[in-house]
Amino acid sequence: MKKALAMVEYKTVSSGMRAADIMVKTAEVEIIEATTVCPGKYMVLISGELSAVRASVDAAAAKMPDMLIDKFVLGNPHESIFTALYGTTDIGSPNALGVLETFSSCAAIVAADIAAKTSLVELVELRLSRGMCGKSYLLLTGEIAAVDAAIERAKQGAGEQGMFLDSAVIPHPDEKMWNSII
Repeated sequence: MKKALAMVEYKTVSSGMRAADIMVKTAEVEIIEATTVCPGKYMVLISGELSAVRASVDAAAAKMPDMLIDKFVLGNPHESIFTALYGTTDIGSPNALGVLETFSSCAAIVAADIAAKTSLVELVELRLSRGMCGKSYLLLTGEIAAVDAAIERAKQGAGEQGMFLDSAVIPHPDEKMWNSII
């Protein structure tokens, strides 16, 4: 069974660090990343068994609900999320480009998971909040119809929490553009 993936995103560094401590004290989870992001927010990305991850997120969210921006728990995350988070996806020959932008890191990861599970696309990158005033985005590629379907479904998922900002599908990006983003 795959490990679950979860994140909490807080308004301040101090509340985020407190949340990270609560999460690891609540259940056996691994902190993948705990860091500041623009504009002075703090995010904690964890993994572990689903019940432990869910208990950790619930405990942190319950202690400081007024400081919480967003959160998610994915019980069976798409395997391409991990390479996209670190920008290590080997694209091969890119086709259409899908771009989806959100107001939170959590929403971007959830949208990427939805997109990857909707149609045959490759996640290229997940850029989380750094240097973007708290916004995040995902890039994906595939056949035009697959990219259209993935972006449309991911928009709905990000929009459920009011975190969707904008999206685009570029049918055949110029090679110069691909080289600038890969």
